[in-house]
Amino acid sequence: MTASRPSLSRLFGSRLPREVRTGLALEGGERPISHARTAEGGHVVATTRALHLPGGPRLPWHLMDKAVWDEEGVTVTMTDGAVHRVVLPEPGRLPEAIRERVTSTVVASRYVTIDGRGGVRLVARRVPGYDTPRWEFIFDPGLDATDPGLRAHAEQALEEMRRSLGV
Repeated sequence: MTASRPSLSRLFGSRLPREVRTGLALEGGERPISHARTAEGGHVVATTRALHLPGGPRLPWHLMDKAVWDEEGVTVTMTDGAVHRVVLPEPGRLPEAIRERVTSTVVASRYVTIDGRGGVRLVARRVPGYDTPRWEFIFDPGLDATDPGLRAHAEQALEEMRRSLGV
């Protein structure tokens, strides 16, 4: 008697439909790694460089602040504050792919309180095609990122962090 082996689609999920794959605007070397169907029948596709949403938005991993999952789907917040919501009845392995990809871009992250009014998260991220990480400030909601005083505090905290890390 021969033991049956599980199919690849059962192990790794269904294959990405050809028309979805050809419709993606992939960069050189970018390839799909996971996907899921939306409630409307579109596809969310995680690639080696970005999350592709139905209708064309391409969300690069290094520009994602966070992805929050609930029983209906995912809400992705970008570092510029843009928010994208997708309903995914069966997300499959997409949550793990998103978590791994976003996490892999972060080189360093530290939260710093500024004058008791709130704070800023200092984040260094790997960016495809660049040797050095890109530093960004993510201010708490309600803080004015253009306020020169807040920016000066954030810049000072960044310099201290870079010295302590040796970068």
